[in-house]
Amino acid sequence: MTSTHDPVVIDDQMRDVHGQCRRLRETGALTPVELPGPVRAWAVTRYETLQTVLGHPALSKELRHWSAWARGDVPADWPLNNIVTARSMVTAEGPDHQRLRGLVSRAFTPRHIADLRPRVHRLAHELLDQLADHAPGPVDLRRQYAYPLPRNVVCELVGMPRAWRAELGKLAESLVRITDDQSYADARMHDLHELFGEVIALRRREPGDDLTSALIAVSDEDGDRLSEAELHGMVMTLFVAGHETTINLITNAIRALLTHPGQLDRARSGEVPWSAVVEETLRWDSPVAYFPMRYAVEDVDIDGVLVRQGEAVLACYAAVGRDPDRYGDRAARFEPSEPPATHLSFGHGTHFCLGASLARLEAEVALEALFERYPGLTPAEPVDRLRPLATVLSNSIRSLPVTMTPPAEGTGR
Repeated sequence: MTSTHDPVVIDDQMRDVHGQCRRLRETGALTPVELPGPVRAWAVTRYETLQTVLGHPALSKELRHWSAWARGDVPADWPLNNIVTARSMVTAEGPDHQRLRGLVSRAFTPRHIADLRPRVHRLAHELLDQLADHAPGPVDLRRQYAYPLPRNVVCELVGMPRAWRAELGKLAESLVRITDDQSYADARMHDLHELFGEVIALRRREPGDDLTSALIAVSDEDGDRLSEAELHGMVMTLFVAGHETTINLITNAIRALLTHPGQLDRARSGEVPWSAVVEETLRWDSPVAYFPMRYAVEDVDIDGVLVRQGEAVLACYAAVGRDPDRYGDRAARFEPSEPPATHLSFGHGTHFCLGASLARLEAEVALEALFERYPGLTPAEPVDRLRPLATVLSNSIRSLPVTMTPPAEGTGR
């Protein structure tokens, strides 16, 4: 890699993600890093540079362009192997990407997502009813609220029977936990494939009002049928992408509001909408810290840095969200506004996250319902002592213990 700097070693325990991101930005808009493994890549740390990278035609998401992978330099037990080797629209390019994304986008319509609001509201209040039994706590809002809500929503979305949901959640965790050894993750991936195979078989026999049924129907209608491998990959991508990231988003937003009571008052009074709180959380404390990879298909100059053919580029969403070149003096402050500040936490260009509207909907409903029912929430432990997730992919905390007052009167379903 061509650089005047030695690679910055990314902390696999993520003990100070925003401190490390600040140091990365100070090193440069495109700087060499060493991921746990060790694996080398270029890290994109500034807003404008990441926007360029995400839409650059000379940077591909197809693994075949990664020289280190082709040479066998990437360890067989590298914790991110399941991410970079996944076969889905997330890692496809060109006609394959257009075909796969087209099938999903036609089933994943804005109207379909809007129709989910009553379901999300119902699921949120079912969980809040359960929290009343644990008051005053402490209650772990990540485990007992932020975690099950998006899991249950996306399970309904893909047609997962209720009885299978707990097992599905356990299996999915292994795909994003960097601390797992590869053999363990491979076994979980096998189990996950089998479980989704049962869901797909069920929805072929018994179509329902869900995305798995819609994907099967849409592909059959056009004669552009998904292969079994593509269908499995698509449904798994929808679940994992719409699950872990949204858990982090809801957790991070609750934490931000509990540590910024003035901003919580503004949201509860209606001075700023809950949607603005969600957008500001996405910018200020992105649920994704670093996401692999794009690969140079030829030598390319990115903001004065030469990225050679075959080298990997890593998107640093947590760094970009607090880029002072983009956000000025407010970059490191949590200040929801209307209109909200723009961000890149859902990506940009042809790979923009298809589930963005669903994640926004879930987070808005989750926050409004929580603070309407339990306006007296307080942290049960100092927030700065809460343990972060030990994965370079996810930016959040392992638990969010709070003390709860009784529910506000007249705020039940």
